[in-house]
Amino acid sequence: MSRPISILQPPTVHFGPDCRLEIKAYVKQRRLRSVHVLCSPSLDGAANEIENEWRAAGCRVSRYVCPRGEPTVSMFERALETAGDENPECVVGIGGGSVLDVSKLVAALLRGSQRVEDCFGIGLLHGRSTHLLCLPTTAGTGSEVSPNAILLDESESLKKGVISPYLVPDATFIDPKLALNVPPQVTAFTGMDTLTHCIEAYTNKFAHPLIDSYALEGIRLTARSLIRAVNDGSDIDAREDMAMASYLGGLCLGPVNTAAVHALAYPLGSRFHIPHGTSNAVLLPSVFRFNAPASPMRHAEVVRALGANMDGLSLLQAVAEGVQILYALQKQCGISTNLRAYGITPDDIPGMARSAATVERLLKNNPRQMTIPDIEAIYEECFVRD
Repeated sequence: MSRPISILQPPTVHFGPDCRLEIKAYVKQRRLRSVHVLCSPSLDGAANEIENEWRAAGCRVSRYVCPRGEPTVSMFERALETAGDENPECVVGIGGGSVLDVSKLVAALLRGSQRVEDCFGIGLLHGRSTHLLCLPTTAGTGSEVSPNAILLDESESLKKGVISPYLVPDATFIDPKLALNVPPQVTAFTGMDTLTHCIEAYTNKFAHPLIDSYALEGIRLTARSLIRAVNDGSDIDAREDMAMASYLGGLCLGPVNTAAVHALAYPLGSRFHIPHGTSNAVLLPSVFRFNAPASPMRHAEVVRALGANMDGLSLLQAVAEGVQILYALQKQCGISTNLRAYGITPDDIPGMARSAATVERLLKNNPRQMTIPDIEAIYEECFVRD
C-alpha cells in the first residue's frame, strides 16, 4: 500500500506565454489596493510593465530590488524591513528561485511575531496573513509552487530551509516569455536544478505513485529541451517545456522532496558560493551511480526518460548509460564537472562532508544510506573528471 501524502500547490496557477498579463485582472478582482514587488536587478523592464498595469487599476505599488546571488538571512531581513515600511496587502515575487524564496518568507513573516530563525525546519511557521503571488523568470527551483524556501545562515555557513504549507503562493503566473532573455549559463544551471528535483523525487526512498508521473515527465521535458533553450534562448517551445518541467519538479518537493544530491550541494553553495544548480549538476552523476544499487529499476526508468535506447541493456548497463547521458548534458551546458574549476581543493573535502552530513532532512530521503566516508568518496570523484 502507498503511504498517505498531501500535494500542495497554489489555488490558482496560470501557465503559458503572456499569462502574466492576467495578473491585472487577478489583483483587481481581489480588490488588492497595495502591492509590494520583490525582483532581481535584471528585471526592471518586466516589473515596470506589470506595475504600470496595477497602477492603472488604482493600486499602490512599491518595489524592492533583491541583491544578486543566493539569499542569506541578513539579505532577507533587509527585504522584510523594507516591506514593513510599505505595509502592503500583497507581496509579489518576480525572478528566479532566490527572489521567490525571499518573497515567500517576507509575505509569511511580515505581520507575524516569529523570526526566520524560529522557522527553519518542517512545519514551524505559524501562518501567513499577506497575499502572495509568484512569477518565475527562470526554469529551475520550482519555488513558485513549492512549500520550501532556502536561506544561507551566515552564522553557521549552512543553508537552511523553511518548509511549510503557508509558503505555497496564493497564485502563480508561469509565463515562459519571462525567461527569453535569461543568459545561457543561467538557463543551464537552473535547468539542471530542475532535472535534479525530478530525478531525486522519482528515486527517493519516499517516492509515491502520484508524484512519479510528475517526476518522469519533468525528466523527459528537460532531456528534450534544456540544450535547445541553452543554445537558443528565443526558442519559446523549449522555454515552455522547461517552465513546465520546473513546475512539475516544484510539485514534487512538498510530498517527496530531494535527497543526497541537494544535501551534498549545500556546502558548495554556502562555503564556496557556487550557484545551486551548478552544484547539483556537478554531483548528480556520481550520486546517481552511488544510489543505483538500492533501486536499480527506478534508476533504469530515469535513464529511459532521459531518452536512452534501453533495448538489450541490463540494469547495470542502463545505469552506466544514464551516467554518461548526465555527463553529456553537463558538457553541452558548458558546466565543468571538476570541483577544481570552482576554487575547491581536495583538502576541503572533510569539512564539506561533515557539513553535508548535517543535512539529515534530505539525507533521510536518499534510497541508499550515505556515511561520511561515502560523501567524501563522492566529492573525491568530482576531482578526477575533465
